Amino acid sequence: MKPADLCMALRSGLSTLFECSLAPQGAVRVRTPFMYPDGDLIDVFVEQRNDEYVITDYGEAMGWLKMQSFSDKLTSNQRGMADDICMTFGVELNRGQISLLHGDTAGLGEAIHTLGQAVVRISDIWLTLRTRTIGTVADEVEEWLRERSFQVERNRHHAGRSGRSWKVDYQVVAEAKRSLVFLLSTGTQAWARRMSERVVAGCADLIHLTQRQPSTAFVSLFDDTVDVWRDEDFALVQGFSRIALWSKPDDFEAILTTEWAAPSPLLTPR
Repeated sequence: MKPADLCMALRSGLSTLFECSLAPQGAVRVRTPFMYPDGDLIDVFVEQRNDEYVITDYGEAMGWLKMQSFSDKLTSNQRGMADDICMTFGVELNRGQISLLHGDTAGLGEAIHTLGQAVVRISDIWLTLRTRTIGTVADEVEEWLRERSFQVERNRHHAGRSGRSWKVDYQVVAEAKRSLVFLLSTGTQAWARRMSERVVAGCADLIHLTQRQPSTAFVSLFDDTVDVWRDEDFALVQGFSRIALWSKPDDFEAILTTEWAAPSPLLTPR
């Protein structure tokens, strides 16, 4: 079956929550509604090999997991947890790739769903990689905001101009000013850069929100209690949002209550 025909067959067998598109090397990319712990959507890929179909993540889940580690490596215990999860879901973990074989197009939708769930469970292993999780920091920030009587809505999703849905960690209202706050918290420098790039992409795709409502501004809140951030990370986002440090809550509060004219996202941040 040609990749384009396979793509059409998958669309007919999946709900509208799944998006199918052609990928390199004759594969079909399936964007699932499942998410990694940082909010990124999980992709799986389907390709035909001889008379079978292979559903795989091409190693993205294990790669994501390793980047959460301070050493970019997993412990034997964590690898054992991944093996147990794969056994539970009936999928294979080989050379870092999670995959599943299927004989024909019938039931491919269910196989994609199974693999996506396995990826979710494996990505949850990241909770063993650090003692102070992003979830803990996120709760601390929310409590701090509410103590100061801000109107707070957590994990608000907004549709970007591209059609992609972006999760904003906190939507904060102070009088007539609205701040869309992205929380950047990680334990590794490798993932710090990717988080900064994700914030830039989100701000650029959601820029119409600030154009429609000039009192709306983006804020990047860096959890600097872990020393993983470099000057380049701050420079990357500063052209798109105001920068706040969690170690300086007074400055963060001032940012939430003062106006700011955002630069054009078409400009390169300096």
